[in-house]
Amino acid sequence: MARVRLSVAERREELLKAAIEQIEARGVAAVRIADVATALGVSNALVLYHFSTKEKLVAAAFTHAAEADLAQLRRLLGRRTTALRRLRGAVRWYAPTGQAKGWRLWIEGWAAALREPALREVTRDLDREWKAAIAEVIAEGVAAGEFRCPDPSGAALRLTALLDGLAVQMTAYTGAVSRARAQEWVDDALARELGLEREAFTAPGR
Repeated sequence: MARVRLSVAERREELLKAAIEQIEARGVAAVRIADVATALGVSNALVLYHFSTKEKLVAAAFTHAAEADLAQLRRLLGRRTTALRRLRGAVRWYAPTGQAKGWRLWIEGWAAALREPALREVTRDLDREWKAAIAEVIAEGVAAGEFRCPDPSGAALRLTALLDGLAVQMTAYTGAVSRARAQEWVDDALARELGLEREAFTAPGR
């Protein structure tokens, strides 16, 4: 059956989604242009027409994934509710216990970024935007008198560092930490950073 003719933008998105799937399955080092082409039933030349090298394809794939994650983060933090609810929703989504981005993809990205400058720039920018968005909502909650936090930027860094570390442990070592225990630690950390008791998360209006 003949393939549907796609626009340039549609084709690029199709290729990027396939690249993300192949990176998750094979790893950055092992994935080839041919793997992406085969997954879609297209030629290597077509992939190279849109992305002239594997390195550019990989960097674009991570950028695509990062933009999707940041869009979801903005939706969660932009809801019309308390800063605490927005923060907890974002942290639970980001955490390896929830439905956040494919952690295997990002662990692969961090490892490859040690050797690939273009990929390092993508992962660094994503990290900065996450921390800035979290810090901004923490500052909003402090200004509204919902909780106390003398250093929103530091709190955002510590929270995301904990989440990233748990993600590595839970992804690389199955059973190292249970989902329930990880969520408990995440809630404890969030409460501690905001000067709250854990019970505040379940109080009416929270």
